[in-house]
Amino acid sequence: MASPSSVQRNPISLSTAEGFVCGGIAACLAVTVSNPAEVAKTRLQLQGELAKGGGIKVYNNAFDVMGKTFRNEGIRGIQRGLGPAYAYQILLNGSRLGFYEPFRQNINKLFGISAEEQVPFTSVLAGATSGAVGASLGNPLFLIKARMQAYSPALPVGAQHFYQNSFDALSTIFRAEGIRGLVRGIDAAILRTSMGSSVQLPSYNFTKTQLVKYDILPADSTWTFLASSFISGICVCIAMQPADTALTRMYNQPTIRTSDGRLQGTLYKNPVDCLWKTFKAEGVRGWYKGSTAHFMRIAPHTIITLTANDLIIGLYKDFKRGRRRDLDDYDA
Repeated sequence: MASPSSVQRNPISLSTAEGFVCGGIAACLAVTVSNPAEVAKTRLQLQGELAKGGGIKVYNNAFDVMGKTFRNEGIRGIQRGLGPAYAYQILLNGSRLGFYEPFRQNINKLFGISAEEQVPFTSVLAGATSGAVGASLGNPLFLIKARMQAYSPALPVGAQHFYQNSFDALSTIFRAEGIRGLVRGIDAAILRTSMGSSVQLPSYNFTKTQLVKYDILPADSTWTFLASSFISGICVCIAMQPADTALTRMYNQPTIRTSDGRLQGTLYKNPVDCLWKTFKAEGVRGWYKGSTAHFMRIAPHTIITLTANDLIIGLYKDFKRGRRRDLDDYDA
């Protein structure tokens, strides 16, 4: 039978697939809470699009969006896009959380650094890369999620796309535009997610390390996870907001068919073009439309995702540790 010391000498580790699943479960818990704020963020980002002075205001702020949406559309309205949001979060955060450590360790090895050492440069690069992978895999789901969240039968802002459900949305887009329609805005998605992912886990891990290093909080405390994820949420919101606005607008813009039969956006060519046109028409404030709603989404989302991820991984490792002991006992 294996002794406790032998178990400690062989610490429990997770495969990339196990990390992917744990990260996906944590993200689904988070998106259930954060989705209403994302509906508000999406509609605020589209309000007064490319209009001098911001245009006519249908909504005053994030709380006004959620209040009016609930009164006019009910719980279904404030949770629009929740179905594709679940699937997207599994792909995005499963990739972002599951691939981060393997990417970071391999990048460290590439630069001749110990795999265990936390280096800011390689951590940021690993975060951006894992985020880009998740954004690419989940792009069709984010596209339909944004369009479904923007749709309002009562108080519409921006272009309106009505779909009965996620499958109807995917099939409608595919029939009209083919594969190109489903990957629309993927460059903006990669930019947005890379910017957010490049700071999410590095800032989380850095904060957690400092809290433990200076004996402010213990390593395995839930308060440590909460404090670290709150700081991480602030960093993500600041880094990602302009690209997030560009992504929402590119996904939701109307399209026309060109002379060669392709559909293209009528307002923006790419995320840089979107940011430049937004800046010219609405100023820097245009980039940060919906930033309060964005923080209301990203803060609880990041806190729940990262805290739940740590707790789920801990529980899963305990389960694997118990299984290992059982097998050792059986072998003995």
